[in-house]
Amino acid sequence: MAPKPRLSLFALVVCGLALVAAVVSFAKGSWPVGVLWILMAGLASNMAWYYVRRARLEQAAARANDGLSRE
Repeated sequence: MAPKPRLSLFALVVCGLALVAAVVSFAKGSWPVGVLWILMAGLASNMAWYYVRRARLEQAAARANDGLSRE
């Protein structure tokens, strides 16, 4: 399915933006807010890996189904 790579890219962009926000928060001396941004970056990173893995598994399943239908 096409949307999954887009979702993983979106999650990766959110992760990068959260890291930038964390650096800015730490630079301004706001440690608790910076920690929250780090947690948000971790969540977005996990979402990106999930969608990438899910897309790969679906592609592998589709290839396996194509191989079975041809036999």
